[in-house]
Amino acid sequence: MHRRFIAPGAVAAASVLLAIPASAASVSPGAPGIGDPYYPAYGNGGYDVSHYDLRLKYQPATDRLEGTATLLARTTQDLSRFNLDFLLDVSEVRVDGAKAAFTTSGEHELEITPKTPLAKGTAITVVVRYSGVPSSKKAYGFTSWLRTPDGGVAANEPEAAWWWFPSNDHPLDKATYDVSVQVPDGSQAISNGTLQSTSSRAGWTRFSWRSNKPQATYLATLAVGKFDITTGRTESGIPVVNAYSKDLGDHAGAARASIERTGEIAEWLTEYFGPYPYNALGGYVPNVTTGYALETQTRPFYSPRQFANGSNTSVVVHELAHQWYGDLVSVAGWRDIWINEGFARYAQWLWSEHEGEGTAQEIADYVYASRPADDPFWTVRPGDPGPENQFHLAVYDRGALALQALRNEIGDEAFFAILKGWPQKYAHGNATVADFQRYAEEVSGKSLGALLDTWLYQPSKPSAPAAAEASVARSRTAAAQQPKSWKKIAATNGVHEHEHDAHDAQEQDAQEHEHEH
Repeated sequence: MHRRFIAPGAVAAASVLLAIPASAASVSPGAPGIGDPYYPAYGNGGYDVSHYDLRLKYQPATDRLEGTATLLARTTQDLSRFNLDFLLDVSEVRVDGAKAAFTTSGEHELEITPKTPLAKGTAITVVVRYSGVPSSKKAYGFTSWLRTPDGGVAANEPEAAWWWFPSNDHPLDKATYDVSVQVPDGSQAISNGTLQSTSSRAGWTRFSWRSNKPQATYLATLAVGKFDITTGRTESGIPVVNAYSKDLGDHAGAARASIERTGEIAEWLTEYFGPYPYNALGGYVPNVTTGYALETQTRPFYSPRQFANGSNTSVVVHELAHQWYGDLVSVAGWRDIWINEGFARYAQWLWSEHEGEGTAQEIADYVYASRPADDPFWTVRPGDPGPENQFHLAVYDRGALALQALRNEIGDEAFFAILKGWPQKYAHGNATVADFQRYAEEVSGKSLGALLDTWLYQPSKPSAPAAAEASVARSRTAAAQQPKSWKKIAATNGVHEHEHDAHDAQEQDAQEHEHEH
């Protein structure tokens, strides 16, 4: 981040605007970052977006995207200038109907100077016209746009929006969405929420999707290609839309056998997390070469490689658990990633128990026993792992171990009350690890600082939870005597799929989840 100064004419312009209060003497640019210490340049200051309307046209053959983005927002300070996070080529910007000056700076900043300064608390409409080839754009040396044989996909964490729409790209600024995409006849456009309409004209088909609940920018997704689409409803009536690339090859059967159980799994999760928070459900599998999955809101993204070894309902459980832990309640800062990943991993362990493939305690015992005290795994702190370890396997597995330790400490009644109550307390908002500790202490009536510090913040292997000590010893013996059997159980539940050396741990991180740069 660097200091911003008021443009020479900004104060003079502000002084003659009678509608702007006296405090406008301090009018200044919005910050080029929202204040996240992990990613100082991500997001922006000075405004809050309430709605994105994206009207797009995409040509799969050339990977060219054209679009008009309309942002409805409200200023949170007196503004002379503000930023959006974006990479494509901009041809025009308007603020409240008037043309605005714009330029680019840094790796992904679009700087907008409105015709007149904006007063704090003002509702504004920002229109950005743009075009470009997303796959040709990189920031910080990577791309989050995934090219496919028949189109392209936007799905990554913590950043994906820059490649297809201008935004305030941080979970602190959630908004609703309308995404309308025109593609050549024979192709389809998949996005979040409910499909509002389709229409065809002159060789092009337009797909219009709507997300009517607040959604973080990285959870917005777009996939264009040739898909087989299935539709249905859950027992409670929620519409389910799943999409599979037509060229998945040998992975196609396993992918369908897993994702077609989305409705069943989501309804099972309501027993633990409370009512499903959205009006749409589903998943999609494009023909990408990457290996991760992502909890894109209402319609998770899955790489075909997630199904390379057969059906994998465990990853479906993981991404659907995120609809509560990650999507409904989002991180306040990226250091709080344990709130997302530890809970989604623990949901996989609960599913294993449901399927009769090992209890949560048995899996926790195995994970704990499988790594010696000098394994670097234990030096990663799930409660604040650092940006370099944000998606390290320890955030997932040690994060889930922390929950098992919490369960053992406070008992099932309080533990499951917390799992269900937490998403309701912070619904459609943001929260921190500290917020979770306070809530868990309130519900359980116990002081949990020492326990959570041990499991989330100390860079060393904790002592086993008291309730699990005997079973840890048994697990260690079993792991030594039957490593293949234990490994098979763990792989089935998405716990470990590789040996525990550095290379394979990194590959597991990539296969298991989000961040591939």
